[in-house]
Amino acid sequence: MVSKKYGKLFSYVGITNDLKKRVNLHNSSKGAKYTRGKKWYLAYKKSYNSKSKALKEEYRLKKDKKKREKIKLSFNLKNENFYSFTL
Repeated sequence: MVSKKYGKLFSYVGITNDLKKRVNLHNSSKGAKYTRGKKWYLAYKKSYNSKSKALKEEYRLKKDKKKREKIKLSFNLKNENFYSFTL
C-alpha cells in the first residue's frame, strides 16, 4: 500500500487473508502504528497458496527498497491526482 502525506510517499508491506478489511483497518487508524493518520491506497497485490510463501515474499519486499520505491513511483505517476484515487 502507498500513502502520501505532506508531499512525501510512504509504503507499507504486509500479508492478510482479507485485503479489503486490512485496508479499511489501516484507513480507520486501527491497523499497525506506522499506518495511523494516513490514507492508504493499494498499489500492489499478489496471491499465494501458502502462508509461508506469502511471508517469504513479504520479507523480500521489505528488504528490497529499490522495488518498493519503484512501486511507489509507478503508482504516483499513474495516479497524479493521488487523493482522488479510490479502491
